[in-house]
Amino acid sequence: MGLIYEKCLRPALFGLDAEHAHELAVDSLALLGRLPPVCRVLEAWANRGGEARPVECFGLKFPNRVGLAAGFDKNARAWPAAAALGFGHVEIGTVTLLRQPGNDRPRLFRFPAQEAVINRMGFNNDGAETVSLRLAKQPGPAARRIPLGVNLGKSKVASLDQAVNDYLGSFARLADHADYLVLNVSSPNTPDLRKLQDEDRLRELLGAVSAANEARGATPGKARKPLLLKIAPDLNYRQIDTVLEVIAAFGLDGIIATNTTLERPEPFAAVGQAGGLSGAPLRRHSTQIVNFIARATGGRLPIIAVGGITDPSSAAEKLDAGATLVQLYTGLIYRGPFFAGELARSLRDRGR
Repeated sequence: MGLIYEKCLRPALFGLDAEHAHELAVDSLALLGRLPPVCRVLEAWANRGGEARPVECFGLKFPNRVGLAAGFDKNARAWPAAAALGFGHVEIGTVTLLRQPGNDRPRLFRFPAQEAVINRMGFNNDGAETVSLRLAKQPGPAARRIPLGVNLGKSKVASLDQAVNDYLGSFARLADHADYLVLNVSSPNTPDLRKLQDEDRLRELLGAVSAANEARGATPGKARKPLLLKIAPDLNYRQIDTVLEVIAAFGLDGIIATNTTLERPEPFAAVGQAGGLSGAPLRRHSTQIVNFIARATGGRLPIIAVGGITDPSSAAEKLDAGATLVQLYTGLIYRGPFFAGELARSLRDRGR
């Protein structure tokens, strides 16, 4: 299937504007998700050829180690079809408290020779209330084929001083529908967002959301949800150490490493497109960060690794570096819709 995609479907999709192709893919998966019997057949086909090797992580069971990263399904429209493609979990969003259109188009750019993407989407999404209402009509946590993460970000119009209340508003609306939640403080495409990785602001944010999460766990009929933080690859190791100290102080359940980078390694130095770079050029550096986190925490903090996963070797590399789970998005663009299943089967055959 991968060869058919690369030879036939990818050239047609790459003939379209990148964001138009993305919207077409989301629409197609949303349609597939409304056909549960077809999804079950495709899921069985995606998982063929061997015994499943489920993974336990922060209190959840994942049927395999491969997830769909945030950024693909921003508005919870397509995720019910993710298991049919072989994914073992899916993360929707980034969702902000307020509906927002994102940055001006064009804002998504492919670089096929490097298997890379630059995006400056700017958290375009329908807003937490609308996404919450949509999720309420879809399979809930007890009825899902795979775990669903919800990635939360700061609304563009919210100042840094308003950020905590902005995240708390999204948390209140979406926690009921999530198997786990992610605080995204690392996208490069919302002004000042990455300043929330600074120690004082991060302590304020994690303290407030963690307290809301613990209060939720003490409420009859509710449950505390696994809470993770997604960090940038552009932090230095001293900054990562500080982030890990704050995570430990508030008892977060895991970390996602990493988001897209503002660095421009060759041949991107002269590209002239603002935004976050993802894909194969990020592979080595994101793996180094995963390994640093695993060593710094003695392997006690679950890591979801993202960045440059384009084949089984790059996925296994992340797991060998200390990750428990991996996620992909750019790799899906270049390898096609059934890449996740191929990857999961390969990792299973390697004993993963």
